Amino acid sequence: MNDVEKTDTALEEKRYTEHVESSSTFGQAAEPHVGAVKVPARIFTRAEEDKLYRKVDLRLMPILAVLYLLSFMDRGNIGNARIEGLEADLGMTSQDYNTALSCFFITYCLCEVPANLVMKKFRRPSRWLGLVTTVWAIVMTLMGVVTSFGGLLAARLALGVAEAGLFPGVILYLSIWYPRERSQARVGFFFGAATLAGAFSGLLAYGIGFMRGLEGLATFVVGVASFWLISDYPNECKWLTQEEKEWLIYRRATDNSKVGEAEHVSKSFIWSAFSTWQTWLSIGYYLGVVVPLYAISLISPTLVAGLGDYSRAQTQLLTVPYYVVAFLFVMAVSGENPARSNKANDLVGLLNPAAVLSDRYKTRFPFLMIELTLCVIGLVINISPAPSGVKYFGIYLIAMGAYGGLPTSVTWLSNNLSGQTKRAVGSAAQIGLGNLGALASSNVYRKQDKPHYYLGHGVVLGFVMLGYICGPLYAVMLKRENARKTEWLEQQAMLPEEQRTQYTVEELRAQGDKAADFKYLI
Repeated sequence: MNDVEKTDTALEEKRYTEHVESSSTFGQAAEPHVGAVKVPARIFTRAEEDKLYRKVDLRLMPILAVLYLLSFMDRGNIGNARIEGLEADLGMTSQDYNTALSCFFITYCLCEVPANLVMKKFRRPSRWLGLVTTVWAIVMTLMGVVTSFGGLLAARLALGVAEAGLFPGVILYLSIWYPRERSQARVGFFFGAATLAGAFSGLLAYGIGFMRGLEGLATFVVGVASFWLISDYPNECKWLTQEEKEWLIYRRATDNSKVGEAEHVSKSFIWSAFSTWQTWLSIGYYLGVVVPLYAISLISPTLVAGLGDYSRAQTQLLTVPYYVVAFLFVMAVSGENPARSNKANDLVGLLNPAAVLSDRYKTRFPFLMIELTLCVIGLVINISPAPSGVKYFGIYLIAMGAYGGLPTSVTWLSNNLSGQTKRAVGSAAQIGLGNLGALASSNVYRKQDKPHYYLGHGVVLGFVMLGYICGPLYAVMLKRENARKTEWLEQQAMLPEEQRTQYTVEELRAQGDKAADFKYLI
């Protein structure tokens, strides 16, 4: 490193330290609530904080990514099983298959909000995530030996209940560990495992047919191990020093507000999550990416088979490449600022080779629109009379847009809800109610419509258009609210000190993201 680079680095760390110190001491002379968040004994520099979060990444992210990879493999292998003769083996019709797909999402969606509330009550994420994983592993093992359509339905319903606790639970868990500016890189890395799950499912299906419970056994082993591999909270981790614990707690607590956020479960926080326009608009743009995502994960083997005279083995192998490309795209758009990331030592940075986009610019909206646009182009190509090779390329675009859009959409809402219960319920509602869109993906691709599937592609395209409406509207509403808060703060600053509105710590925490000093991320 030359002298100029050393000077730039020193200046950057000085600015960062001054920023952190100012955020901890802002308003001490005038505001009675200062001191609600404990200032750590030592202020970390930017470089020290980066090193600390790399340490956290190496402890948290691998096990979470493996859990979600197994989750997506276990729920989605029914698509590969269909290619291997599932319907003939169980005497099922095409509608029976669609029903088997749909029943999973009914219980999965209905149980996600209760699951996150239970996780909050558990107060031990390791116990909750380990429990749900081992339960769905048992269900998957039994699913591999079902001999009738009724048995398959029962297993899929039970699988939906068991898996409901994982995805929203992990989104909540990560929001407790990481500040907003670092969140999407981690959610993207976590969700990237789901993207690779499609590729691995295809490879495993090619090698061992219906897998006969093998995936369930693997999941069981990982689920049991996760009881010990998942760390609960920074203040309880033996692998962190006391200084590191204090800094992680402080950084997350002061990320949204200088007094921290409410952590307890309250009916008012639950109602706030359901009554805010944020939750309902986020469900709209989430549907815009999750419906095409499930079309890819559940239906794409059938779509690929219809593009040519392929054998079962060829079809399974042709499903692999677009998942790999989608994984690389997810890693790119979820990358962290390279100026703050030593990629040679950063697990997330290492697997985010572009590492230049959403977290770097601290914005979500533009990338969501890019991802929705990729879905539109891919769907239009598949509706058009294009050659089979071009339609296969269209599947790549849909996979990139859908899989890239999901971490963007869930992180955007999570970043803008404050209060752990409100964020837990809001995120789970977005994911749970949004995943009901999978019912469309699993029912509109009918056998009688092959090989063009105009109805299926048209319905999915309609949901993407819903995302085009709700995404921009959400961004406009956030911008309006930020302007309103800024105006109020400016008015307060012009008043004599004794006339300014004063809030207690408890009142500010109860306000959550509605507090004047909480700035929404657009």
